[in-house]
Amino acid sequence: MKVSKAQAAENRQGILDAASRLYRERGLTGVGVADITRDAGLTHGGLYRHFASKDALVQEACARAFDWSMTPLEGATPHTTVGERIQRYLSPQHRDAPGTGCPVAALAVDAARAGGGLSEVFAEGIERNIQRFAQLLVDSRAEAGSATVRSQDRDCAIQVLATMVGGLVLARATAAAQPALSDELLTTLQTQLIGLLGEEPR
Repeated sequence: MKVSKAQAAENRQGILDAASRLYRERGLTGVGVADITRDAGLTHGGLYRHFASKDALVQEACARAFDWSMTPLEGATPHTTVGERIQRYLSPQHRDAPGTGCPVAALAVDAARAGGGLSEVFAEGIERNIQRFAQLLVDSRAEAGSATVRSQDRDCAIQVLATMVGGLVLARATAAAQPALSDELLTTLQTQLIGLLGEEPR
C-alpha cells in the first residue's frame, strides 16, 4: 500500500527520534538497524526508504540529538540562572537518563572514533553550545549593562561546559559501582562551577 507524504515524513521522524535516543543510551555500536525500526514501529526494510545508508542515519540522528541543548534544559525558563542550569545538568536525573540528555556526554568518544562527517556534526553542535552558553553568561550580566559576548565569556563557556560534560561522564561511569562517589562528583562540580561564576547555589 502506498504511503502518503505526510505518513512518510512521520515515519522518518519516528526513525530519527528512536535512533537519537537509542544511540545516546547504548552508543553507536550498541544499536542495530532492527533495534531502531522496531522502536519506531516500522519494518527493517523501511529504514532504507528514508536514509541512503546507516552512516547517513547516524549523522542525522546525532545532529537531531543536538536539538537538546545544554542551555534550555527541561523546566528552564528565561529567568533560570546559569547556576540553576549547571545544577540541572550535573544532576542524578540527567546522569540516569542518557537517552534524553546531552549528546556530547553520551557520544563524544564514538564521534571521535568515527571521524569524518560525524566529527563535523559534533563540532558544529559543540560550537553552537559554546555560543549559547557564552550568551547566557552575557545575559546574566545584563543588569550591569553588558550586551555583547567577549572573548573571556567564550573562554569561560568552554571551561564550564567541558567540566560539566567530563563530570557527567565520570558520574555515569562510577554510578553502578560507587553511587556515593558518583553523587559526590556531581555535587562537588556543581559547587565549584557555580562558585567560579560568582553565583549562589539554590
